[in-house]
Amino acid sequence: MTSVHEPHAVEPLEARPGDRSPADPPPGSRPRVDAKVTADLVVLTVREALLKVLLVERGKEPYLGKRALPGGFLRPGEDLEATAHRELAEETGLDGTRLPLQQLHTYSRPGRDPRGRVITTAFLAIAPNLPAPTASSDARSASWVTVEDSLLDELAFDHRTILTDALERARSLLEHTTLATAFCAATFTISDLQKVYEIVWDIPVDPRNFRRKVMNVSGFVEDTGHKRHSNGRPAILYRPGPAQVLHPAMLRANSGL
Repeated sequence: MTSVHEPHAVEPLEARPGDRSPADPPPGSRPRVDAKVTADLVVLTVREALLKVLLVERGKEPYLGKRALPGGFLRPGEDLEATAHRELAEETGLDGTRLPLQQLHTYSRPGRDPRGRVITTAFLAIAPNLPAPTASSDARSASWVTVEDSLLDELAFDHRTILTDALERARSLLEHTTLATAFCAATFTISDLQKVYEIVWDIPVDPRNFRRKVMNVSGFVEDTGHKRHSNGRPAILYRPGPAQVLHPAMLRANSGL
């Protein structure tokens, strides 16, 4: 009698080192990321004795109607600084070419933008007495918003993280550089300068120690030879000096400096 043999089960082959999947890139090639590049701006100023940031209301998806930092996509022939200046003018009507920009950080986390892989470089700009913005381009509105309220708001993309980083950068720079004068008018009193520190740091500053430390830093401020007259004793008017670094530093951890 002829016997019937059951077919043997075929064991799956184990992958061996060097085996390639059809989806793998050819040998010697490198995977590439198709990413778009943007520039975003954190513009800080002191208005009405409050630290404020410039925000726009988005006029299109994604995040339609949400507040966001001004910014947009890099165009051919532009560097990122030019993109930042152009977007500021297009979305808020402010002339960004007169604003010195400091590169803050590059944000590249996958998924930060629902439109795809978008890598942004954020810039920090600080200036006094900036005018009210006028919305245009793809922004519904533009306004100065207190930093405190902005951090409580649900900003578009990862802009809350960017704003938090910018605030910490500004606070740190006030400790070690003469950046505080960028918040002041062309001429200012020591009291005006002290208020900048108190507003940005969000802590009280000892006035006597502050004046002494400012005067002890060579080139921090320069006497203009003029005074501001008020009901009390006339206050000396100063302008920014040539110094850029504070030595010794102004330490915010200690309210007495």
